[in-house]
Amino acid sequence: MRHGPLGRKKETILCSSDRTDTNRHHYSLFVHGCRFVFLLRQEPPGDKKYKPAEFHWKLNQVCDEEWHHYVLNVDIPSVTLYVDGVSHEPFSVTEDHPLHPSRTETQLVVGACWQGGDQRMTQFFRGDLAGLTIRPGKLADKKVIDCLYTCKEGLDLQVPEDSGRGVKIEANPSQSVLTLAGEDVRELEKAAQHVAYLNSRQFPTPGIRRLKLSSTVRCFNEAACISVPLVDSSVMVLQPEEPKISLSGVHHFARAASEFESAEGVFLFPELRIISTITREVEPDGEGDEDPTVQESLVSEEVVHDLDSCEVTVEGEELSPEWESLEVDAARLQHRGIEASSSGLGMTFTGVDTMASYEEVLHLLRYRNWHSRSLLDRKFKLVCSELNGRYVSNEFQVEVSVIHTASPVEHASHMAAQPQFVHPEHRSFVDLSGHNLANPHPFAVVPSTATVVIVVCVSFLVFMIILGVFRIRAAHQRTMRDQDAGKENEMDWDDSALTITVNPMETYEDQHSSEGEEEEEEEEESEDGEDDDLTSAESESSEEEGGEHGDRQAASRQQQLEWDDSTLSY
Repeated sequence: MRHGPLGRKKETILCSSDRTDTNRHHYSLFVHGCRFVFLLRQEPPGDKKYKPAEFHWKLNQVCDEEWHHYVLNVDIPSVTLYVDGVSHEPFSVTEDHPLHPSRTETQLVVGACWQGGDQRMTQFFRGDLAGLTIRPGKLADKKVIDCLYTCKEGLDLQVPEDSGRGVKIEANPSQSVLTLAGEDVRELEKAAQHVAYLNSRQFPTPGIRRLKLSSTVRCFNEAACISVPLVDSSVMVLQPEEPKISLSGVHHFARAASEFESAEGVFLFPELRIISTITREVEPDGEGDEDPTVQESLVSEEVVHDLDSCEVTVEGEELSPEWESLEVDAARLQHRGIEASSSGLGMTFTGVDTMASYEEVLHLLRYRNWHSRSLLDRKFKLVCSELNGRYVSNEFQVEVSVIHTASPVEHASHMAAQPQFVHPEHRSFVDLSGHNLANPHPFAVVPSTATVVIVVCVSFLVFMIILGVFRIRAAHQRTMRDQDAGKENEMDWDDSALTITVNPMETYEDQHSSEGEEEEEEEEESEDGEDDDLTSAESESSEEEGGEHGDRQAASRQQQLEWDDSTLSY
C-alpha cells in the first residue's frame, strides 16, 4: 500500500457491511490520518460481554507516500500487524458489544464501504493498493513473512563486543540502507569494517551490486566542519551452479475404455518422479597445481528446492469439455500453497511449494473421457519450472492408449459339442438396416477385421513354407546330378601319361615258340594234303592265305624287336 497525509477522514481499504436496511460494519480495514485501524464486530455469543472490536496502530509508513507491505494476522483475541516484515503491536484496543443476530446479507467492497441503510458508497480510499489477498481460516507464517525481506540480499552488521562502542545502528526493513551514528571516529571505523553484504538465496542472480558510502560530519563550530567525499564500490555476484530439474516416469500405458468413462478416470502420472541435480567441480587431492596427474572432476549432487509452476498441456486437438476433462481433487490442494486452473489446452499448477508436494499433486491428476469409443490414444506433456521460468525441466511426455473390448462370440468348443451337452440360449437379433442377410442362422458369426487379418497372415505363412520346401528340393536334385556326373568322369581311364616298356628277351622267346608252332602246323597241313583230295583252286587259296599270314607275323616280329628308347635318360 502507498498512502500520503491527505486528511483526517476515514479511508476504507476493505469493508464488509449489511447489504440493506442498516449501516452496520461487520469488519473493515481503514486508514484514519496516519493511523492504521482494523474493525471486527464479532457474532453474538450466548453472553452479552464486551469484546475487542477496534485495533489501532500509529505508523509513519502510512503517510510517507512510499510502498510498504502489510500483513495482518487475526486470531481473536490477538491481532498482529507486520509492516515490511517487522511486527507491530497495537497501541490501542477498543471493546464493543457483539452484533445483534440478523439474517441480512452482507456486501464486501474494496476501496470504499457500502452503506446499506443509505444505499450508497462512502469512505473512499485515496491511495494505491496492490496484491490484496484474503485467506480465511489460515494465518501467514512468520518465516514466510521474514523471508520476503530478510532471506534476500542486503546489508548486515555484526559488531563484536570489543568494538563499536557508542555506535547507533539503524537499517530499513529491506536492509538496503544501513546507518551508523556515533561520536568517536575510531569506533565508527571499527564498526564500518564489519559491514557485510548478504545474499541467502539458493540461486542468486549474478551481476554487479553497487554500493555507496556517504559520510556526514557534525561539528560544534559549523564554519570548521569538513566534507567527506562519496565512496563508490561494488560487489560481484558470480554465476551459481544451475539446477537441472528432471521429470521421469512411465511414458506410455494402456487402459480399458471403461476406466476412462468411470467417475475416477485414469491417473496420468502415477509414477512421476521430480528430482533436481547440480553439477559441481571437485578440487583434486594433489599437493598443488604442479602435479600434472591431478585433474578436476565433476560430481552431480541432488538438491532440494521449491517449484513455482507445473503445466500439463494436451498435444493435438484441444480438450472437448463435452466428453473429456482433466480433474484433480480440490480438497487435497487446500492444504498446500498450490492452485490449479484448467482450460482447453490443459491444466496449470502454480504456487511456491516443494518438489515432493508437486509430485503428490500430479499423482492425483486424472483424465476422463466418457465418449471413448472414438478414442484411440491421447498424448500429454508436462513441464515444471522455478523462479518464474528461470529454471525449466525437461518435457515429460505421456501417451495413453484405449483398449477397446470386442463383442463376445460363440466359443469353438460349443460348436463341436453334442446337442445334449449344450445349454440352450435365447438369442436376440438386431435389425441391421441397409444390409441384406439371407437366411440368418443363429450360429452365424460375422468375421471381424482381426479375424480376416489373421487368416490372411496364416495363408501367406503356409504359402511361404511350401515355396521354401520346393526350392530346397530343387536345389537338392541339382546337387545329386552334379555328383553323378563327377563319378562318371572319375571312372574314365586317364592314359595321357602312360608309358609301356617291353622286355626284348621275352619277345625273343615268344618268337622261337611261335616259329615251332608254325612248323608243326605246316607238317600237319602237308599230311592233310596227301590224304585229302583237294582241288588246285583250294590249294592256291590256302597258299595265298598262308602267305598273307606269314607276312603279318614277320612285320609284327620286326616291330617287337625294335628298341624303345623313348623313356631312357642319357
